[in-house]
Amino acid sequence: MERPDLDLEHLGCPADVIPLQYQALLLTDERRMSAFQDAIAHTVTPGLRVLDLGAGTGVLSYFAARQGATVTAVEREPRVLATARAALRAAVGDAVRLVHADARDYLPDEPVDLVLCEMLHVGLLRERQVEVINSFKRRYLRHISVQAAQPVEQDFTYFGYTVPAPVFQLPASIQPRTVEAAPLQVFQQFFYADPIPTHCTADLRFIAERPALVNAVRLITKNLLTLVQQPPGSIDWTMNYLVVPLRDPVEVLPGDTIRIRFDYCPGDEIPCLTDSLAASVPAHSYYGG
Repeated sequence: MERPDLDLEHLGCPADVIPLQYQALLLTDERRMSAFQDAIAHTVTPGLRVLDLGAGTGVLSYFAARQGATVTAVEREPRVLATARAALRAAVGDAVRLVHADARDYLPDEPVDLVLCEMLHVGLLRERQVEVINSFKRRYLRHISVQAAQPVEQDFTYFGYTVPAPVFQLPASIQPRTVEAAPLQVFQQFFYADPIPTHCTADLRFIAERPALVNAVRLITKNLLTLVQQPPGSIDWTMNYLVVPLRDPVEVLPGDTIRIRFDYCPGDEIPCLTDSLAASVPAHSYYGG
């Protein structure tokens, strides 16, 4: 998981290394913590062999160990690893075995029943860990990722100064700067038992519900962490929304068709999405046209 409010390279860290002070911020994200705690409580049973890839401070390992699992946690950043070792020892004793290694290269000595890995980024953009998940895709038999897009009118003006730049949004927050021109549509979904997609491609048509200047597209990625039988449903983790500006905005009226197209590869930087992003309103969808 990556937070939009920190630039790791400016902190002197490679883009795929999460420093200790950043790990502490993740622990304060109650939405994230609650979702993983609930998912692990519903999934992990005593004696289950669990592998935590990119363990960070070890909180997911802690949740699993508390359920009675035998846990191996893999972390490559030395300070983070040392912090995790001390915290886990104090919390669960020797229930978690820590390994200093790169999760992209690590292979366990014996089969595991469940893999914990929370490193997907919204839209699979800026994703450094696709290879981590690919190497363990057979373990994610019930884990599914759903990606959706939505045309919006976004207020990019701040104190009278307009900057059309990508914006991250918290899913649980009201977004007064965003007008939803049409309902969102799913453009991609995949099980982790299958290969991670090589492209994130969409050619979608939306029906406008209100007058709007569509000047951006919002991407939403939701991970179904586990299925729950009673009551039927799932425990989900929705990534921060990503609002990406359009180079050529389009005006729409209710009933108009909005065509949205884009194409990028998992792991690409956000400009790869913005460069391919286009919106249009087919002439026949206008009133009187």
